[in-house]
Amino acid sequence: MKQWWIIILLITVCPLKADNIFIEAESFDKKGGWVLDNQSMGQMGSPYLLAHGLGVPVENASTVIQVRKAGKYRVWVRTRDWVKQWNKTGSPGRFEVLLNGKALDATFGTEKASWHWQDGGTIMLKVGDNRLELQDLTGFDGRCDAIFLSSELDLFPPDEGKLLAVFRREMLGLPVEPEDGGEYDLVVIGGGIAGCCAALSAARLGCKVALIQNRPVLGGNNSSEVRVGLSGLIAQQPYTNLGYLVDELGGVGHWNAWEAKRDSLSVRSRQIFGILQRHPEKKIHNAGPATNYEDEKKLSLLLSQENLSLFLNMQVFDVKKEGNKIISVVGQDIMSGKEYIFKGKLFSDCTGDGEVGFLAGADFRMGRESKEETGEPRAPLKADQLVMGTSVQWYTEDTPEVSVFPDCPWAIRFNEETCIPGFRGDWDWEAGLDRDQITEIEYIRDHALRAVYGNWAFLKNESKRKEEFAGKKLAWVAYIGGKRESRRLLGDIILREQDLLEKVPYEDATFTTTWGVDLHYPKLIAGMEEEPFLSYCDVQEIEPYPVPYRCLYSRNIDNLFMAGRNISVTHVALGTVRVMRTGGMMGEVVGMAASLCRKHQTLPRGVYEKYLPDLQVLMSRGVGKSGFPEAGKLD
Repeated sequence: MKQWWIIILLITVCPLKADNIFIEAESFDKKGGWVLDNQSMGQMGSPYLLAHGLGVPVENASTVIQVRKAGKYRVWVRTRDWVKQWNKTGSPGRFEVLLNGKALDATFGTEKASWHWQDGGTIMLKVGDNRLELQDLTGFDGRCDAIFLSSELDLFPPDEGKLLAVFRREMLGLPVEPEDGGEYDLVVIGGGIAGCCAALSAARLGCKVALIQNRPVLGGNNSSEVRVGLSGLIAQQPYTNLGYLVDELGGVGHWNAWEAKRDSLSVRSRQIFGILQRHPEKKIHNAGPATNYEDEKKLSLLLSQENLSLFLNMQVFDVKKEGNKIISVVGQDIMSGKEYIFKGKLFSDCTGDGEVGFLAGADFRMGRESKEETGEPRAPLKADQLVMGTSVQWYTEDTPEVSVFPDCPWAIRFNEETCIPGFRGDWDWEAGLDRDQITEIEYIRDHALRAVYGNWAFLKNESKRKEEFAGKKLAWVAYIGGKRESRRLLGDIILREQDLLEKVPYEDATFTTTWGVDLHYPKLIAGMEEEPFLSYCDVQEIEPYPVPYRCLYSRNIDNLFMAGRNISVTHVALGTVRVMRTGGMMGEVVGMAASLCRKHQTLPRGVYEKYLPDLQVLMSRGVGKSGFPEAGKLD
């Protein structure tokens, strides 16, 4: 077969004589029950479609392709056998490719553990419209990246990263230069709670803002895709109007915190408490119904905000700089593959992974600092790469009749001693604490899926208590992982544990953190040799502590803010600031500081050095809507 280097030469030097058709799976007209996964786009180069059916085959994905010349075509499908990396047999991610209703001879997702082009054999195609479908066979996370059809039967598509990227671009006819995405006062990358609040805050204070989010929904961990509730308290001293912006975004709050503190709650929070009493389903903090996380409310609020342009399904992958300043970021539409350039005076990295800071060369840390370096009581003696991990939550529902669930011999195997009886998997179904949460996220998520499926299969089919589970079905399992920790971008101050415990005062105090210093560690199960997929927490309670503004901008990239779990803190201090109400207040402060940068033609550090009193005035006022809406509007 012709190798990749011949194809690249042919593409770049002269037109191919063969008729070639390249289809990205994410561009299918109808995705059916397949879902879009771009968590590992930085590693594999593309989003892909995932057949996440919880053991029930999902509805076919389909599209129509145009064929210029009738005849025989060889079909290649980029896929993988996702459990083979654990040396397991069974290939749970099996699927077929149908052309005009006829399945190819090959069954896909059965060959290699790594992403690769699987040979689908040949098929006759007619001139004009031809219908292409992905038919899931198992419901257990089959995955398809792309499909290549060629009338030159010995042509083999490239599989190496850079060459594959060139091949994709040429085959899709994408321009070399990105399209203009606009020019802004502030470009916010990352549409979680912190990013939404940063964008809203800056826009309400007069900045022209772009908010770029790489998923179809807003909210990050507080979206219906991940389903983590909002934790941490708002409206705290010294700036009691910070945080109301978070409430405007919606999403379920932290019931336990409200219940424990109800006697000292503000009138505003008592109203929330009353609504929760009338609507018990909203008590479910994590892994609750999709409606609890109010995706539509977040979207509506952002779309209706003057001065704010929203870009969903846009993955930022490149940064352009002049000296120590970012001048633009480049994003790829994960549906079409088109690239766009967004120019700005200021940028805010709210990606969680610190991706923009990393691309720009910002100083950062990953893992745990040593006790010698930080002097923190809970720091380890030696620095290491342990982090807080990724949760893949799940829940079950009642069924009117006995429900069945297939055996999963390729999943983690459980017995009476090792199984975890229960109908719901909360935050502590957490994996990958000893792995790289960025480069290994597909592995971490898949390991967690093997744990969920294996445990549920045992409870349903083999446990002595299986009658308890007969009327339950697995109703939802997250396929987008809920991350806690990866890169932390370094600012002029790196917050430490002793700052919190000793209440060290800083003149540039801003948002107040209230969550305990909550650190997670891998939880081992006696008798099980698999790597951990559960965690436990170790919490050091703190008094409310206002965090310095100097933790919210990069120390070496002059025009870069950050908000969320990637701000300038140690691993230990991250344990308190990482929760989402707290992150939302960070975003609110970043938006205020950006407005001052615009007003005074300065940079983030300049706000601290020259305009701190102005920032304090804005924090005292807040930008959230004053007064709580009528209770009936939330019913």
